[in-house]
Amino acid sequence: MEKRRTHLATAEHCAQLAKLQADFNAEFGSPCPAEQILARRLRGMLAGPHCYAVLAGPASQPSGHAIVTLRPTIYSDGPLAVLDELYVRPPLRGQGIGGAILDHVLIQLAARGGSEMHINVDEDDAQTRRFYEDRGFVNHAPGSEWRMLLYLQELPTGP
Repeated sequence: MEKRRTHLATAEHCAQLAKLQADFNAEFGSPCPAEQILARRLRGMLAGPHCYAVLAGPASQPSGHAIVTLRPTIYSDGPLAVLDELYVRPPLRGQGIGGAILDHVLIQLAARGGSEMHINVDEDDAQTRRFYEDRGFVNHAPGSEWRMLLYLQELPTGP
């Protein structure tokens, strides 16, 4: 199935990644920079060793994407990954595309020596939580049953 076939994105795919991300944010009513800004940022991020992205489907009309950032951690020699984004176009959901993207993301992380992946999910998004839990992700630290929570604080930007 072409729409489930995944590949590692490169700088030449930044416009498609930006479009998918803008569509994702629009679907959920989340603020989003302009596609040109997203594409510029993605181009810079993908040029370095601390980010990778995966596309599903044909490059000209991708069915979904994931964006992963990597950072060092004191707990292992390899990087810790954050799955910043995973999105599948609404009419194509339920066909295994998201799972194929996530599988590729995890294969890439292992190839890069990664030790762990973090994913932020809204508490009320039961379907997305179930998607990740069905694939072995948990919301508690190993050896503990205490739920993990994410805290964030947006910092003021320039003038």
